[in-house]
Amino acid sequence: MKSIKPGRGPSMMGAFGAVAAAIFGVFWTMMAASMGAPIFFVLFGMIFVALGIAQAVYHYKNATSRNRYSAFDITDDKEEPDPLNEYFGGDRNSSKTEQDDSTRNISEPDTGEENHDSATAFCPYCGASVDGEFSFCPKCGKKLPIE
Repeated sequence: MKSIKPGRGPSMMGAFGAVAAAIFGVFWTMMAASMGAPIFFVLFGMIFVALGIAQAVYHYKNATSRNRYSAFDITDDKEEPDPLNEYFGGDRNSSKTEQDDSTRNISEPDTGEENHDSATAFCPYCGASVDGEFSFCPKCGKKLPIE
């Protein structure tokens, strides 16, 4: 699994923004309580303060610590399938038919037969099947190499 981590600058700016939000929440809570506003407004201010403090701690730790939190974790289908893609009917056969790029020959179709149709080729960029007379891939749009 690979991960993408946010930079230290954006994390520190997030910490400053969260502190500002927490200070705003304190003023909101004090003003709502002093004006006699309904309890909902006072509770909203307290929740705003708590979330601001939690975000400030998170971003400050991410900006200053040696091991930062990941913004995104990147996994292969073989490592961890996407549950939403499976639930909402994504490509159900993708994990069964896809092979590792290092072992797959993307210029030859894998039909399970020894004889391949010479008129059909595959895009070296995305693996889509293309006819021999195509100059550009119909799926990714990149110019196909001339053979």
